[in-house]
Amino acid sequence: MPTVKKKISRARRRYPIGAELIGENETDFRVWAPKARHVDVAVENGSNSKPVFHALTAEPGGYFSGSIKLGAEARYRFRLNRDKNCYPDPASRFQPDGPHGSSCVIDPAMFRWTDSQWPGVTLKGQVIYEMHVGTFTTEGTWRAATEQLEELARIGITVIEMMPVADFPGQFGWGYDGVNLFAPCHLYGTPDDLRRFVNRAHSLGIGVILDIVYNHFGPDGNYLGIFSDDYLVREKENEWGNAINFDGPNSQPVREFFITNGRYWIEEFHFDGFRFDATHAIRDESTEYIISAVGRAARQSAGRRSIILVAENDLQEAKMARPFSERGDDLDGMWNDDFHHSSVVALTRRGEAYFADYSGAPQEFISAAKHGFLYQGQALSWRKALRGTPAFGIAPDVFVCCLENHDQIANTGTGERLRFQTSPGRYRAMTALLLLGPWTPLVFQGQEFGASSPFLFFADIGDTSVRDAIRKGRAEWLAAFLSLSEEETLKKMLAPDDPKAFARCKLDFAERKKNRQLYDLHIDLLKLRRDDSRLCQQSSDGIDGAVLGPASFVLRYFSNESDDRLVLVNLGPTQALLPASEPLLAPPSSCRWETQWTSDSPRYGGGGAAAIATQEQWLLPGESTVVLRPVPDKSR
Repeated sequence: MPTVKKKISRARRRYPIGAELIGENETDFRVWAPKARHVDVAVENGSNSKPVFHALTAEPGGYFSGSIKLGAEARYRFRLNRDKNCYPDPASRFQPDGPHGSSCVIDPAMFRWTDSQWPGVTLKGQVIYEMHVGTFTTEGTWRAATEQLEELARIGITVIEMMPVADFPGQFGWGYDGVNLFAPCHLYGTPDDLRRFVNRAHSLGIGVILDIVYNHFGPDGNYLGIFSDDYLVREKENEWGNAINFDGPNSQPVREFFITNGRYWIEEFHFDGFRFDATHAIRDESTEYIISAVGRAARQSAGRRSIILVAENDLQEAKMARPFSERGDDLDGMWNDDFHHSSVVALTRRGEAYFADYSGAPQEFISAAKHGFLYQGQALSWRKALRGTPAFGIAPDVFVCCLENHDQIANTGTGERLRFQTSPGRYRAMTALLLLGPWTPLVFQGQEFGASSPFLFFADIGDTSVRDAIRKGRAEWLAAFLSLSEEETLKKMLAPDDPKAFARCKLDFAERKKNRQLYDLHIDLLKLRRDDSRLCQQSSDGIDGAVLGPASFVLRYFSNESDDRLVLVNLGPTQALLPASEPLLAPPSSCRWETQWTSDSPRYGGGGAAAIATQEQWLLPGESTVVLRPVPDKSR
């Protein structure tokens, strides 16, 4: 049986659950199994031999533990009450054959980290890049993705947000139905492959945060119910089924499971934080909200290294981004879907489903720049409910804004990228607004070079009943976006379990050259955002805006040194401002405005920059964003 290849001196176990090497060829096991009277570790000696059973000792509270002479890479399962069936470890560190297979003992000390000087990341100043490992490269592995990190660093990406990697069944999936929350997905490589990815990212100055799902467990491959009935609460439901028991009877070991999971990813994989999926679907009335508890434990585990914690919250509960001192949850950021929805409506005039609550008018973008969320307690027709709480006083960088993300592209049904739904000029202009705004921008994989590959919902589910339920549920959800019946939607869209759905989403990096103008657009904008003395500040004050026309507006970024910037956005036709009776257009004293950058440059496929501010008039080029800076006016 494989063993550790070097002598290792270890202290006692680090975590309250799972299998941990505590010495050379010695592994300590601990599992919460209150449904069991007896628990054995079934150690496998090969595919053709019977397992060897080792009894664990019962502890108070439903735990069982014990040490066995066993080394790294050993395969094992748990047997409860001497039953004929054996099950994977709920806190397995690796499932080489997937969630239905055996668990594997992992030695994290074997990997040699070289990032001891890495300080971590804070949210302000970052550009986030959302990545699905399985479709980011043709190979769909961490090793292949690692080879692309140098290019991402070169163009200005500073943080990678990795879609969920907790192991799930089948050969492909988004990852949001994970069932082994401690086990990096075997489809993408080994745990050390993931460590190597993070380590390399840090060497290039890129942080890596992990998208984690604490609102539900996946339906297939979930064996937690074998060990305890208290992981879920049948009386509480969310859109994915029974809610996780964070505040009911026997919830303390469940909370421990998730808090430990957060610590584990930070400590053993050096992640730089988390994106918490769908926090609005988490039911928890405890004194300390579970996401807040996980975040606090994660920060403690990171030590001197800074991490960032971002929430997806459809209810837009601003308290999540407020500090503990203000009775908040002390997270660093929140996804701002309002910006996305306004952008899509402005670019495409879509008005179905939740887009009906947005006009895409200039004032929405001005309000997003100044106040973050657009809905802070007003009525929402889509949900027929009030949405949001006041977010005044929260810094702009807290709000993570995007034009594309995994959900929003897939919600087109066909997975079509946004650039194909609007004109090239308007798309360039909106891209500029995204990357020059005071918020924290997020770019979805391939967006930076105008990827033509779609991003569909895909999930390889073997269980027929679960597969059919997913198909039906997906069709029901998309019907409103496609303005079709559920039956018509089922016929129109590719089935999520069709391998073609997965294969079509793979990126083609040859498009970096093919779509060079779009690639240059993103590269130049990221450099401008990073290097410009005013645009890089993301100041919490000094931002104002004004509507200039039905599809045009100006944002002014004020500076104490008269180093202001004007960002002029016009999504409509060329517009002459006569008169230009808007004080935000006035240059600082003894200065005039000079064009610093324009999305209409021929470098990006535009028609060429036109004069903006002259003594005679202001002219806003059609379908463009222009940045102006003040220069001394020698004529005065």
